[in-house]
Amino acid sequence: MSTGSDSWEKIVRGEIPDTHNVDWEKLRAYCQRLFISQGMPEDEAFIAADCLVDAEMCGVPSHGVSRTSIYLKRLQTKVVAGKFHPVVEKESPASVLLNAGNGMGMVAGRYAMQLAVYKAKENGSCFVFVNNSNHLGMVGYYVRHAAEQGMLGFATTSAPPAMAPWGSKESFLGTSPIAVAVPSHGEPVLLDMAPSLVAMGKVILAAKLGTGIPEGWALDRDGKPTTDPKEGMKGTVVPIGGAKGSGLSMFSQILGGIMSGAEYGPHVNSMWDDFVNPQRMGHLFVAMDISKIVDLDAFKDRLQALREEIKALPKIEGVSEIFMPGEIEQNMRAKRKANGIEISDVVYQELTDLGEQYGVEFTI
Repeated sequence: MSTGSDSWEKIVRGEIPDTHNVDWEKLRAYCQRLFISQGMPEDEAFIAADCLVDAEMCGVPSHGVSRTSIYLKRLQTKVVAGKFHPVVEKESPASVLLNAGNGMGMVAGRYAMQLAVYKAKENGSCFVFVNNSNHLGMVGYYVRHAAEQGMLGFATTSAPPAMAPWGSKESFLGTSPIAVAVPSHGEPVLLDMAPSLVAMGKVILAAKLGTGIPEGWALDRDGKPTTDPKEGMKGTVVPIGGAKGSGLSMFSQILGGIMSGAEYGPHVNSMWDDFVNPQRMGHLFVAMDISKIVDLDAFKDRLQALREEIKALPKIEGVSEIFMPGEIEQNMRAKRKANGIEISDVVYQELTDLGEQYGVEFTI
């Protein structure tokens, strides 16, 4: 097993041996049909598939189609509802408390963010808190949707334990992502980050692909550094900036879990091995109508000026370009839309097997 960072970085760049180049639209259509086979309506299945394939196009395979199998199993066992039935529990002009009815997290997330955008257009901003939900996938997917409609978008979520609070060796906090995006004259400027050095999903994917992980990503059950992803899965990932990353995760549990009335940390049931009890995850989605604060074109002009000033700054040795948040992923998306997505042989074979298992013709 490789123990360096090279293996993982090559996976992300699609440069490892034994890969298959696939067309992103064919991949999305295939995943959509898989979800439909387990009772999801066509439009909801499209959202779930679109979220997974978008992660692949952005170079985030940890949240991509490698997760199709676990989502399908949760649908098959009916621990997740196949159809989304949202219920508004409380509402004000600038806030909503939404019960997702144990539906797929990606569908709940897209619905909640669109609801936030709709109300923000009328009232300036809106906070949508979601309870009784499931795993969301890549959270940047939702804030991008808001930014494309002229909004500042923000999202976070509660999550099952994968990280120890600073000073402890016991997993308690989730690697809950925090994402924010704003519109620009081109692609949105978008930050999507976990409060850990890496998301646990990267450790899980490394274990599936049989590669090592870089030292510093994870600790084993005894709180010692490990390069074995299987040991990291039994232990914890490492928070960014020590206590700072730990504090960020705590607030994700507060905003996504406690404030929405959902579960947080160790009270969120496992997506991977609990097929009886719903996850009961909670999320927060925020949309703010920038045009109600400042002229939107003027905002984009100043953002462009900021971008140009940053790009023109002196660079340290070995750096050819300074990137805006989300720019690398946007460049990757454009490249993969044009040239296809490199899927590892392990994941490609798994997708093939899923077609046989669920009676769906393999068309990628």
